[in-house]
Amino acid sequence: MGRSVGEAFGAARETFQEVDDVLSQRLSRLMWEGPDSELLLTENAQPAIMTLSVAIIRVLQKDAGLDLGKHARLVAGHSLGEYSALCAAGAFTLGDTARLVRIRGKAMQAAVPVGEGAMSALIGIEIDGAEAAVKEASDKGVVVVANDNAPGQIVISGVKAAVEKAGEIAKTKGAKRVIPLAVSTPNHSPLLKSAGERMREALAEVTIRSPSVPVVANVTASEIAEPEMIRRLLVEQVTARVRWRESVASFRDLGVAMTVEAGGNKVLTGMVRRIDKELEPVSLDSPAEIEAFAKTL
Repeated sequence: MGRSVGEAFGAARETFQEVDDVLSQRLSRLMWEGPDSELLLTENAQPAIMTLSVAIIRVLQKDAGLDLGKHARLVAGHSLGEYSALCAAGAFTLGDTARLVRIRGKAMQAAVPVGEGAMSALIGIEIDGAEAAVKEASDKGVVVVANDNAPGQIVISGVKAAVEKAGEIAKTKGAKRVIPLAVSTPNHSPLLKSAGERMREALAEVTIRSPSVPVVANVTASEIAEPEMIRRLLVEQVTARVRWRESVASFRDLGVAMTVEAGGNKVLTGMVRRIDKELEPVSLDSPAEIEAFAKTL
């Protein structure tokens, strides 16, 4: 994970080293060499994903003169990616971002005992059908729409029995497939309330600066730039729905013609294509893709 980028660019290596130092951990070695079982732990995966995204942005800033204030209309990120977006836009330092996402990962893992929560992807159903399904299944416990990702792609989260029942109901409302997700925490559900409170404490200790460009927040699917609003919505984000479909649908009205995904293995690029076919999506994962994009700046 990220090894080719680190080997190709000095700015990326510096980013990896800075996070290693802040976390007092050889996270970069874990990213590059594994084992996957350790890398996939939430407390490691979240800093790793963030670090790679920011490393790519820093390469573009140092080697190609990327200036988000000049080149970008806004930033956005999906769930954890909102921290990466805010770091890229200068709202957080890299050190504070790494510490926050490590705390976030640990707090999410600790909020619900393993095996009690679950998440499932509902494929082929729209948001109204998904909302009806979770409502009907709520007699089994907490279950909510966690991620409104794209047309026909909804993720639900909550108590395992309720998630399973909602999945079965969703099949009667148009879902073509229900895919249980290999996660250990019921993310973006009320079950993570204690993790939200832990993030409230952590964020209260961090300086948040006005970002160089607005961020489209997961919780509101609208632009924000005021530091205290950013702080409040990041707390809410732990338990609230990720409104990604609505966020991307707002981009063109906000003056966006192109989206650039940094280090996400084209997952969000695929969602963008499904949400708005008139947007031009670009994904940056390999050194060749980064170098080609740099020439356009």
